[in-house]
Amino acid sequence: VQLQACGGGLVEAGGSLTLSCAASGQNFGSYVMGWFRQAPGKLREFVAGIGRSGGRSDYANSVKGRFTVSRDNAKNTVYLQMNSLKPDDTAVYYCAADQFKVVDYTGSYDYWGQGTQVTVSS
Repeated sequence: VQLQACGGGLVEAGGSLTLSCAASGQNFGSYVMGWFRQAPGKLREFVAGIGRSGGRSDYANSVKGRFTVSRDNAKNTVYLQMNSLKPDDTAVYYCAADQFKVVDYTGSYDYWGQGTQVTVSS
Protein backbone atom coordinates (compact mmCIF):
# COMPACT_ATOMS: atom_id res chain seq x y z
CA VAL A 1 0.00 0.00 0.00
CA GLN A 2 1.18 3.54 -0.77
CA LEU A 3 0.23 6.43 1.48
CA GLN A 4 -0.03 10.11 0.64
CA ALA A 5 -0.55 12.58 3.47
CA CYS A 6 -1.64 16.16 3.01
CA GLY A 7 -3.31 19.02 4.82
CA GLY A 8 -0.44 20.44 6.81
CA GLY A 9 0.26 24.13 7.06
CA LEU A 10 0.83 27.11 9.29
CA VAL A 11 -1.77 27.86 11.94
CA GLU A 12 -1.93 30.05 15.02
CA ALA A 13 -2.08 28.54 18.48
CA GLY A 14 -5.63 27.57 19.31
CA GLY A 15 -6.46 26.91 15.69
CA SER A 16 -7.41 23.75 13.85
CA LEU A 17 -6.17 21.66 10.96
CA THR A 18 -7.32 18.42 9.39
CA LEU A 19 -4.77 16.07 7.89
CA SER A 20 -5.73 13.48 5.31
CA CYS A 21 -3.92 10.36 4.22
CA ALA A 22 -5.02 8.62 1.05
CA ALA A 23 -4.03 5.02 0.45
CA SER A 24 -3.60 3.34 -2.88
CA GLY A 25 -3.92 -0.36 -3.42
CA GLN A 26 -6.51 -2.83 -2.30
CA ASN A 27 -7.93 -3.90 1.02
CA PHE A 28 -7.56 -0.59 2.82
CA GLY A 29 -10.01 -1.88 5.39
CA SER A 30 -7.59 -4.63 6.39
CA TYR A 31 -5.03 -2.13 7.73
CA VAL A 32 -4.75 -0.52 11.11
CA MET A 33 -3.84 3.10 10.42
CA GLY A 34 -1.65 5.33 12.54
CA TRP A 35 -0.49 8.92 12.74
CA PHE A 36 2.97 9.81 14.02
CA ARG A 37 4.92 13.04 14.25
CA GLN A 38 8.52 14.10 14.48
CA ALA A 39 9.64 17.49 15.72
CA PRO A 40 13.12 18.84 14.96
CA GLY A 41 15.72 17.16 17.14
CA LYS A 42 13.22 14.71 18.60
CA LEU A 43 12.33 11.10 18.00
CA ARG A 44 9.26 10.19 16.03
CA GLU A 45 6.30 9.67 18.34
CA PHE A 46 2.91 8.01 18.14
CA VAL A 47 -0.03 10.41 17.88
CA ALA A 48 -3.12 8.33 17.11
CA GLY A 49 -4.23 5.01 15.69
CA ILE A 50 -7.50 3.62 14.43
CA GLY A 51 -8.70 0.09 13.92
CA ARG A 52 -9.75 -1.50 10.69
CA SER A 53 -13.44 -0.70 10.94
CA GLY A 54 -12.91 2.62 12.69
CA GLY A 55 -14.62 1.34 15.80
CA ARG A 56 -11.60 1.67 18.04
CA SER A 57 -8.99 4.38 18.33
CA ASP A 58 -6.07 5.23 20.56
CA TYR A 59 -4.28 8.48 21.29
CA ALA A 60 -1.11 9.75 22.84
CA ASN A 61 -1.80 11.46 26.15
CA SER A 62 -0.49 14.73 24.76
CA VAL A 63 -3.28 14.95 22.16
CA LYS A 64 -6.22 13.31 23.92
CA GLY A 65 -9.28 15.53 23.86
CA ARG A 66 -7.82 17.72 21.10
CA PHE A 67 -7.19 15.36 18.18
CA THR A 68 -9.61 12.94 16.54
CA VAL A 69 -8.65 10.17 14.15
CA SER A 70 -11.22 8.78 11.71
CA ARG A 71 -11.32 6.82 8.49
CA ASP A 72 -13.48 6.34 5.45
CA ASN A 73 -12.82 2.90 4.04
CA ALA A 74 -14.92 3.63 0.95
CA LYS A 75 -12.51 6.47 0.13
CA ASN A 76 -9.34 4.70 1.30
CA THR A 77 -8.60 7.67 3.50
CA VAL A 78 -7.72 8.29 7.13
CA TYR A 79 -8.04 11.70 8.77
CA LEU A 80 -6.57 13.49 11.76
CA GLN A 81 -8.67 16.38 13.01
CA MET A 82 -6.49 18.60 15.18
CA ASN A 83 -8.09 21.23 17.41
CA SER A 84 -6.71 23.60 20.03
CA LEU A 85 -3.31 23.37 18.47
CA LYS A 86 -0.27 24.33 20.50
CA PRO A 87 3.25 25.32 19.43
CA ASP A 88 4.41 21.96 20.84
CA ASP A 89 2.34 20.27 18.13
CA THR A 90 4.72 21.63 15.50
CA ALA A 91 6.20 18.67 13.66
CA VAL A 92 6.20 16.67 10.48
CA TYR A 93 3.20 14.37 10.62
CA TYR A 94 3.26 10.91 9.04
CA CYS A 95 0.55 8.38 8.37
CA ALA A 96 1.27 4.68 8.53
CA ALA A 97 -0.44 1.37 7.83
CA ASP A 98 -0.06 -2.07 9.31
CA GLN A 99 -1.87 -5.26 8.40
CA PHE A 100 -1.05 -7.29 11.48
CA LYS A 101 -1.65 -5.11 14.53
CA VAL A 102 -4.35 -6.32 16.86
CA VAL A 103 -4.38 -4.49 20.18
CA ASP A 104 -1.39 -2.14 20.34
CA TYR A 105 -1.67 0.68 17.80
CA THR A 106 1.65 2.23 18.79
CA GLY A 107 5.05 0.99 17.73
CA SER A 108 6.29 0.02 14.31
CA TYR A 109 4.18 -0.02 11.18
CA ASP A 110 4.83 -1.72 7.87
CA TYR A 111 4.06 1.15 5.50
CA TRP A 112 4.72 4.84 5.80
CA GLY A 113 3.70 7.89 3.85
CA GLN A 114 5.73 10.99 3.26
CA GLY A 115 5.27 13.61 5.93
CA THR A 116 3.29 16.80 5.95
CA GLN A 117 4.54 19.78 7.93
CA VAL A 118 2.39 21.30 10.65
CA THR A 119 3.61 24.55 12.16
CA VAL A 120 1.80 26.19 15.06
CA SER A 121 2.75 29.76 15.81
CA SER A 122 2.43 31.25 19.29
